[in-house]
Amino acid sequence: MDVAVLAYDGVFDSGLAAILDVLDGANAMREELPEPPPAWQVTTIGFRRRVRTGAGHLVSTVPVSAAAEADLLLVPALAERRPDSLVEHVSGTASAPMRRLLATTRENHTPVASACTGTFLLAESGVLDGRRATTSWWLAPVFRTRYPAVEVDQTRMVITSDGVTTAGAAFGHVDLALAVVRMSSPALADLVARYLVVDERPSQSAYTIPSALAQSDPLVSAFERWVRARLDQPISISEAAHALGVSERTLQRTVQRTLGTSPVRFVQDVRVEQASHLLRTTELSLESIARKVGYEHANTLRVLLRRLTGRTVGTFRGPDV
Repeated sequence: MDVAVLAYDGVFDSGLAAILDVLDGANAMREELPEPPPAWQVTTIGFRRRVRTGAGHLVSTVPVSAAAEADLLLVPALAERRPDSLVEHVSGTASAPMRRLLATTRENHTPVASACTGTFLLAESGVLDGRRATTSWWLAPVFRTRYPAVEVDQTRMVITSDGVTTAGAAFGHVDLALAVVRMSSPALADLVARYLVVDERPSQSAYTIPSALAQSDPLVSAFERWVRARLDQPISISEAAHALGVSERTLQRTVQRTLGTSPVRFVQDVRVEQASHLLRTTELSLESIARKVGYEHANTLRVLLRRLTGRTVGTFRGPDV
């Protein structure tokens, strides 16, 4: 498979390096398999012969015209953490050549992929319209507001939808590159992951901070504070709406629009986050923790921890637990 990796001014260094390193590792290890897949021919392309990364390093590239011969175009993230600056950059004139490249690549039915803030470039170019996608969990509210034509699921680490693959936050580039390897050989992807000591991370939920997401909207932020003050009690959404001075419908719609989830699910997320914190930092039993976060039965919490974080209770503590 011919893979073109786009390097551009301001590219996230670790993202670019992770993609190149994982694919290089796959090429080096493929002969260890009884039936190795074809090697990946990886080319780093750019709009200039040398580009400067976000950390100031210089990277040599070949012309972007090479993307026309590629079987896959990979776009690493932009080294920008501030949502306003990120949106300004991906929508500005400096990014126009990248947006055109992405749009043309998809018009030619060539698959494209990106991770973290790079998903904003894909969305800005229109290639994610009508598709499912993920992005950095903490940028999801901004992404959802700016790109309503995209179905966002920030809980997933990697999503492929009709030839377009997106991955989650910064070090999701490793997951993205492994997903590319897995498309040709699941066995090789598992082998590379073991050599790199990378755990399978199908979900971002275990890393999400609900309070950080809530700050994207004043009403959602107030709802989050109201919930945390009553975490050990039964919580009524209609009661919460009344206390916040809005209708239940307004609260439902605002939480859904901002977070892509229901108020009930958000309450579960907050409870699981607090329970996870208590499991890591205290010696309290699961039964005691369940009561502190509003669940009468420990098994209810146990099931939610497994479903929402992908972890079993024993993984939150050391080997003596």
